[in-house]
Amino acid sequence: MLQLTSQDLSRIKADTLIIPVCEDRGLYRFPSLADWVRKAQAVSTFSGAAEEILDFYQPEGLTIERIVFIGLGPSDDLSAEGLRQAAGSAIRGAWRDRPGNAVLAVPDINLPEALTPVQVFTAAAEGACLANHTLAVYKTKKKKRPLKGIRLLVEAEHTRALRHVVKRVELTCRGTAMARDWVNLPANDKPPRDLAAMISREADQAGVTTKLMDARQLKRLRMGALLAVGSGSRNPPQMLILDHKPPKSRQTVVLVGKGVTFDAGGLNLKPTGSIEMMKIDMAGAAAVAAAVITAARRGLTKRIVGVLPLVENMVSGTAFRPGDIVRSYSGQTIEIGNTDAEGRLILADALAYAVKRFRPDGIIDLATLTGACVVALGERIAGLFSPDASLREHIIASSRDTHERCWSMPLPDDYQELLKSDLADMRNIGPSRWGGAIVAALFLSRFVGDTPWAHIDIAGPAHTKKANAYSEAGGTGFGVRLLCDLLERL
Repeated sequence: MLQLTSQDLSRIKADTLIIPVCEDRGLYRFPSLADWVRKAQAVSTFSGAAEEILDFYQPEGLTIERIVFIGLGPSDDLSAEGLRQAAGSAIRGAWRDRPGNAVLAVPDINLPEALTPVQVFTAAAEGACLANHTLAVYKTKKKKRPLKGIRLLVEAEHTRALRHVVKRVELTCRGTAMARDWVNLPANDKPPRDLAAMISREADQAGVTTKLMDARQLKRLRMGALLAVGSGSRNPPQMLILDHKPPKSRQTVVLVGKGVTFDAGGLNLKPTGSIEMMKIDMAGAAAVAAAVITAARRGLTKRIVGVLPLVENMVSGTAFRPGDIVRSYSGQTIEIGNTDAEGRLILADALAYAVKRFRPDGIIDLATLTGACVVALGERIAGLFSPDASLREHIIASSRDTHERCWSMPLPDDYQELLKSDLADMRNIGPSRWGGAIVAALFLSRFVGDTPWAHIDIAGPAHTKKANAYSEAGGTGFGVRLLCDLLERL
C-alpha cells in the first residue's frame, strides 16, 4: 500500500496531494512544494496553524485533482505524534471524500532538533497507513473504501535509506489493522475455536508455528482456573500457542494475551451499559497474536512465543460460582470472589504454563483487565506494572516512541494481604473496589516466579468510542506497535 516517490510535482498523477505545513518555517527543499506552500499561506484564512485545512482543487499545471494543506502549528511544537495525527487526519479525509490514491509530502527538514529524519518519516508513514483502514464486511450497502495506494513523496537522495523503513511501517500497521479487525468482529463470529483458526491462518502464512490445545488437553494439564472461566459456555475454552523460533535464536520472549471472546461477567452478570461492548475483551490476545506474526514477517532474530488463552465467560447451569475454589495450573488454589474477575484467572494458568514450558528471558502480558485502570488513567493510557526496572524502562521507551502510552504503576508488597482467603491460597479479588488494578496485577505476579515480567492493562486504550486521527471507532489495535518496538529493544 505504501510506496516511495521522488518525482517532481509536474509528473505526479494522483487524486489527492497532502502537504503538511508549519506556520513559521518551510519544510521542503522541493522548489515546487515550497511554491505551493507559499500560495496556500497567501490565503488569508490559512496560516498553517495546528489542524487548519485548506483545499486547492484542480491546481494549475498539475495532474492532481486536489491539494490538501494541513497545518502543523509552530515548528517548535512539532512532535512525531503531531505529524502522525496530521497525516492520519488528511488520509482519512481523502479516502472518505475522494477515494482512489493519494500522495503525502513528507517534511525533509529536520525539525525540531529532537526528531531525526527517520522519526519524521516513520511518524508520517504510520499516520497515513493506520488511517487507511476500515472493517466494512458487515455493511450491506455500498460504502466508500480506503485508498488503493499511498505514495510518500521524499527527496531522491533519501529513497534508498528509507525503503527498509517503509517495509517495517507497512508490516507493523498491517499487524495493527489485523488486531483491530479481530477486536471489531462480533462475538458470534469469533468463539474461541473460530478465533484460534483465524489467528492460525495468519500465523501459518508468516511461518509461525502454531499449537492449539482444546478443553480435553487443558484438563489433562490441570488448568483449573482457565477451565472454570469457560465452564458456563457451550463454546469450550482453547489455548493457542504461537512460536516464532528463528535458527540460532539465543533469547526467548513470551507474550501472553487475555482472550475472552465475550465477557458476560458469569454469574456476577455485567449490567446494561457495561455488557454491550464485551466482544473487545480479547484485545490483549489480538495484540499479542498480531505482534508475534508481525515480528516473524519483519525477520526478528529472537524467539518470540505468544500464549493465548481463549474463552467465553457466560451464564448457565454449569457456570462457575462465587465461593468456588479452583486449583490453578501452578498448583495454587483460588477462591472465586467474583466471576467477573475472570481475566486474571485465565492469565494465571497461561503465565504459569509459559514460565514452566518455555523458561523465557522475559514475559509480558497484555489484557483489558480492570475498569479500575480506566478510572485511574483514563481511556488513552495503559497501566504498566512490573517489578523489573530494566524491562519497565524498555516498555516506557517504546511507549514514548510509538505514542502507545503506558504509565508505570506501583506493586506494593503490603497490598498482597488484600488477596488473602480463609479457605484457599488466595482470592481473585480484593475486599473493596479500591486499588483494583494494583490488586489484579499482584494476583498475576504470583504465577511468574522469578522471571522478569510486566503486565500492561489496556482496558482504556484498546477501544475508542469515536474515530480519531488514525483510527475509526472500535478496536484500536493498541499494543501491536508498542510490542513490535519493544521486541527490537530487548
